Amino acid sequence: MALRENSRTGDERKTLDEVFDHETVMGIYKLMTSKIIESVLFPISTGKEGNVFACENLQGKLLALKIYRTSNSTFNRINKYIEGDKRFLGISGSKRKVMAAWASKEFRNLQRMHEARVNVPEPIKFHRNMVVMEYIGSKTAPAPTLRQVALDDPSKVYKNTIDNISLMYQKAGLVHADLSEYNILYYKRKPVIIDVGQAVLTDHLNSKDFLERDVKNINRYFRSLDVDIEDSDHIINNIMGIKG
Repeated sequence: MALRENSRTGDERKTLDEVFDHETVMGIYKLMTSKIIESVLFPISTGKEGNVFACENLQGKLLALKIYRTSNSTFNRINKYIEGDKRFLGISGSKRKVMAAWASKEFRNLQRMHEARVNVPEPIKFHRNMVVMEYIGSKTAPAPTLRQVALDDPSKVYKNTIDNISLMYQKAGLVHADLSEYNILYYKRKPVIIDVGQAVLTDHLNSKDFLERDVKNINRYFRSLDVDIEDSDHIINNIMGIKG
């Protein structure tokens, strides 16, 4: 496996040691022999459940490789989402089995959203605890999150974000369930929604609560940018098709 050997901090080296265990390295080797990726280049981000790395395919195109950690804290956090999703009934057992189910869940959620024209990275492949997807950004740097950038037109980005939440619910049949300014990228002046592993079907017992939380989080953030936001309840009723 080719991993760019730039100078790294101690924290970065620790992250690599935690992520690239034997099973994961063998999984990456499988992605390489299957000609999905050619090399792993550099870390992009560290999330609550996993790490994202930039990689390259045989044609030199940049892709993103998300690798889920198999730590106890990650296992405990995500297990409840899988248990609440009817698509994954009966999934239990080892941490690796659950993490593989979670990677599959993110991949399937990305597929549903992408087909519904929600602005998300295009899914390419999942294997074990890994998901390969479209890289969002330039050759010099990944796209920043909303939190990391000064928006050219916050009102337009706000409207686009609400439209994507609506598409997600009405066309993909999903609720993100953890949406905030930290997991929306800003690319080509548009929001790109990421980290969709925990997204649930709209018939999930807690889907309305999750939708309310997502909308309120987005309203809170854009209110802080002095955007003239819509009433949260009005947005939720419109998305769910509730009149009155």
